[in-house]
Amino acid sequence: MAKSIKNKLNTSPIGIFDSGIGGLTVANAIHKILPNEQLIYFGDTAHFPYGEKSADSIKYYALRISDFLIKQNCKMIVIACNTASSVAYQIVKQQVGDKAMVVSVIEPVVSRVAALYQHGKIGVIATKGTIKSDVYAKRLKELNQSLQVASLATPLLAPMIEEGFFNNKISKTVINSYLERPKLKKIDALILACTHYPLIRPEIEDYYKQKVKIIDSAEIVAESVFNLLADKGLLNTAKTVKSKFYVSDFTESFANSTKIFYKGKIQLERFPLWENE
Repeated sequence: MAKSIKNKLNTSPIGIFDSGIGGLTVANAIHKILPNEQLIYFGDTAHFPYGEKSADSIKYYALRISDFLIKQNCKMIVIACNTASSVAYQIVKQQVGDKAMVVSVIEPVVSRVAALYQHGKIGVIATKGTIKSDVYAKRLKELNQSLQVASLATPLLAPMIEEGFFNNKISKTVINSYLERPKLKKIDALILACTHYPLIRPEIEDYYKQKVKIIDSAEIVAESVFNLLADKGLLNTAKTVKSKFYVSDFTESFANSTKIFYKGKIQLERFPLWENE
């Protein structure tokens, strides 16, 4: 009986959610390392961006979406949004309980950085919500008191990327204007603390001319997901079931943007989670 239950859990999907479709960078990284896993993605495009919302609102959205993913029998929920991870991770864990594992995009990254850098200055760029929470600086300091942390809100980057503005003169101007700020001077590494930012990683690396290590959270989170499932014996070795991708508000621009964030053909389906409220 126990073996039967475990086998069923193995083939259960991995739930992933974000404020929009930027979290598809995390979904893409997970699919790359775990091609047999079915993914159920929910992008809360009706409320994008979370970086401008109150902490109470974000907690409410995160709890509702997590409940939706639990009803899809997900064995794990990945909060593929730095803002939601910074303010709602603990409350989501409490609600989910032992129904599924919960992974934030923050913990795997701060653990990796704290282990890699014994001393030095770490830069963090993210939305206003993530920076206001100060979660990266707090967690890095808890793990390694010798580190200096410089956090900078970069609110124009996520909507710029969402609209397809990267690898051009406009994006270069905006990115450079942020990276030139005195706060980020003499950093040893830079954490891209927003799931949109891996798409502008080449432009950021070009600015720093390989002198600063760029930390891509999507890759680190995917490795963490693999290790957690492997440790629990919950990796799916069966035939891959087609993944599903939901959004709370559908527009053609969001549908077109999926090609930017996810390396594979996907079809967005509108799920009216917020109707009848």
